[in-house]
This record gives sequence, structure tokens and C-alpha cells, in this order.
Amino acid sequence: MFAELPSAKSVITNPSQAAMRQLALDRMSKVVETEFGNLNYESEVTARLSRSTFFVAEDDIYQNRISRTEFEEWSHKQDVYIADKDMILIEGYIGPDPAFRTGSRLYIESTQANIAAMQRQLYFPRDSDWHPIFTVIYTPGLHAPGKPDDRLILVDLEHYVTRVFGSDYFGESKMGGLRMWNHYVYEQGGLALHSGLKTFPNVSGSEKSALILGLSGTGKTTTTFRNQLESMPVQDDFNALMPDGSVYTTENGCFAKTYGLDPDDEPTIYGGTTRSDAWLENAYVDPSGRVDFFNSSYTANGRSTFSLANIRHRSPLNVPKADYLLLLNRNESIIPAVARLTREQAPAYFMLGETKGTSAGGAAEAGKNLRVPGTNPFFFNNDAMQGNRIFEIMKAMPDLEVYVMNTGRVGGTDNDERSKKVRISHSSAVVEGIVAGTIEWEIDPEFGYEIARSIPGIDDIELIQPYRLYERQGRLDEYANIVERLKQERREYLDAFIGLAPEITASI
Repeated sequence: MFAELPSAKSVITNPSQAAMRQLALDRMSKVVETEFGNLNYESEVTARLSRSTFFVAEDDIYQNRISRTEFEEWSHKQDVYIADKDMILIEGYIGPDPAFRTGSRLYIESTQANIAAMQRQLYFPRDSDWHPIFTVIYTPGLHAPGKPDDRLILVDLEHYVTRVFGSDYFGESKMGGLRMWNHYVYEQGGLALHSGLKTFPNVSGSEKSALILGLSGTGKTTTTFRNQLESMPVQDDFNALMPDGSVYTTENGCFAKTYGLDPDDEPTIYGGTTRSDAWLENAYVDPSGRVDFFNSSYTANGRSTFSLANIRHRSPLNVPKADYLLLLNRNESIIPAVARLTREQAPAYFMLGETKGTSAGGAAEAGKNLRVPGTNPFFFNNDAMQGNRIFEIMKAMPDLEVYVMNTGRVGGTDNDERSKKVRISHSSAVVEGIVAGTIEWEIDPEFGYEIARSIPGIDDIELIQPYRLYERQGRLDEYANIVERLKQERREYLDAFIGLAPEITASI
């Protein structure tokens, strides 16, 4: 059973990229052509609207929920609005594997052709077997007075429909499908991970795969696309991890942050973003069309979409079972550039999901210390379900290695001259050291995980053993206070989850 689409004045089904480009130029006043020949749109909404997102449910386990009755009332308002509008319908698959792909569609006002074009770059193409399972109905021009920010995102998991009111930010289209996919994967016995995926073609004679988990803006895409040991990116965002270790991907393109995009540090993403067929959203473009990826005067959450076909990548089919989980934590105090977790600790650190928020999560998250279980802000229900599922999966995968990687700083914020930044080159050396097996390890006496004694490519011991930085600077009391605070906060945080396996909490 799939949702019926509301009637419209007209519907253009699966228009070409060229046709949508022309629609954008004709109908969108905030679209400009850049020096690269692609189009940039300056959106009114510049990040996901978590406060405005509601699940259709009666169960109070959902933080933001709406009744079925109210959902139907809002749906009727949207259907009436659409009746005299010109719409675009984009159809495709989330995922390419015939054994695990999901027919998906976006139905959106033609006045927002850029969103339709960006979504088409992320869907895998439909074929004769296609039928819809997920539907996103999207009306940027219809606001929702009385709801947070006068906007509304309604998620109906019973019928796999998401309805979006009043946002012109592409992320609500992308996540509209993937949020429902979270639920779908869980129902199939797996777990959707907010992660990138890359493979290493020849490690001791076999291909290995790594899942890189992190909140948006913490280095997930950068780490995925950075080349180590001839690694190949497969996916920059959501992946499914199944009980037998199998991994399934979701998207045929990349949705990348553009702020700070540098051709030396991120050549693959830069190359994809600066093609004429990429789409930009909220990048800074001056009146002459010149793009400045380091200008955040409008927002630091600039984005691009581009097809994976336009960059060096590995096929998303027949990916080897997962060998490594890398949990990204953009920290600013005592977390080392890398820590190797014990089997017992891994589900707990997965649940802690510690990091510093970025502009991708909106103003409410930017710059704040966050804990987001699984680094997945799009999970559909009680997060204890995530923890218990990864606990079950890990028991079935005894060879899976799990690491925490700090992609931020040690010793303080970027305004603190005593601190040091963990740079992209350092994180790249960490990944290469993990896969090549060239890191020397020792037990951290405070947290019980392993920290590096040495890593080829990192000469600064204080990045991999922050204790030494605090010791050299005479800040050991500060270090000890952070240790005790973290231990207490982590225990209290995990204890608050109803139904979380007690073994997970006991490991901290």
C-alpha cells in the first residue's frame, strides 16, 4: 500500500536535469549561475528544522509527535494547496541493490526545481520493476502557522509518507526519504547508520570496508573521500548494517558541505562540486559569479550535490562486510586523535555519540557539546533501540574493530592559543594507520580504551596523548576535572535510556 499523490494543475514527471535547470533560471529569483557554470540557490531556511519535525504517533516515546487526526487535517490543507499548482515528480530508488532497494519519489512545487534536480542526483534510476514505497510531498510555498518557525515536517511511518510545509532547504527532501528508510532497515533486522562508507582494495590480499559515523559537519564526508591506501569512496551518508555484517548503501550522489572546501584537502569533493552539472545551495557567490567557499557571511552550511559518476568511486554493489567502525567526535579537550575501543565499550560510545554541534544542525546545535546516539539525529524512535541493535550486531561480528576519532582539537577551543587542531592530514594518517596495522597502542589509565603510542604521519605526541599537552602546560588539575566530569555525565546519560541493555551502561 502506497500513498496516492494529490491532484495538481500539472505534473512534470522525471524531467531532465537540463529542463530543471531552465525551470530554476526562469522561476527562481535567488538562483545565480556561478563561475563553474552550475547554479547556486540562496535558501531562506539554511538547516534542517528539527523543532518542526513531528512523527504521526500516539506513543509518548516520540519526542515530537502529532495525532493521526491532526496529520490528516494538515494533509488536507496541503492537498488543497497543491490542486492549482504546477508540480514536479521525481522517481527513483534509495539503494541500488535489487535485494535491498526502495522505490522512492519526491512530489514538489515546480517553483523549487533546484530541490527536484538535487534529489534526482541522489536517487538511483528507476526501472521497469520500480514501484513506490516512500513518498515525500513537498510544498515550500505553504507555511504552517502556529508550528515552530511556521513550518512543518510530518512523518507517517505507517504509510511511509513525509509531508514538508514551508521549507526551501534541500536537506528536508533528502532526509524525508532517509528518515523513513531508518525505520524500514530496522524492520528488516538491521540498523541504519548516519555514516560514510569506503573500501580499501588490497589489505593483506583482500578488500576491507570502513563505516565512518558522524554528525553532519564533523568530517564524515571528508574522511570518506580522503584517499588512503588507494581507498575508494562508496557512500557519503546513510548505510545499512545488517546482522551478518552486510552493508547496503543509499544514494547515487553526494550531498557535501561546501564551507571551507579546499582543493588540496578535499580534492574529490572539490572536483565534484565545481562541475557545471553540480547544484549548489547557500555557497557564497559574488555579483560576478565567483564562488568563495570560505565566506560564511550568509551561512556556514553551504552545500552541493553531484553524481557519484562524476568522481572516482567504488561501485555500491557487493560491498564487503564491515571491518571497521570509525566514530567521529569533534571534541575540544581531552579526546585523542584516535582511541581503539574494547568490544564491551563500543556499543556505549556508539550510544554516547559525543561531538560538538555544527551549523548543519541549525543555530540550536552550532558550537554546543552534543550527545546524539549513533550520531544519527534521524532515528525514528527510542534511541535505546539503536544501542541494543548495535549490541546484537556486534555480538555476531567478533572481528569488527571500533574506534573513536577526534576531528576537532585538543586542549581547548580554536580561540585558545594553548590548543592544537587535529587536521585533515592527521585524521587521514589515523585511518591509514588503522587499516595498515601500523599504530602502536597502549592502555589509557583513565578510560580503559587504547590510545596510540605512535602513528606514522603524526609527529606530535600531544595530539594522540592529550594528557601530555595538559602536563606540559601545567593543567593537570583541569585534565583530572574533565575526566571525572566526563565519566559521571556519561554514566548518567546512559542510565537515562529506558530499555537499554544493562551491559552497555556497565562498560563505562
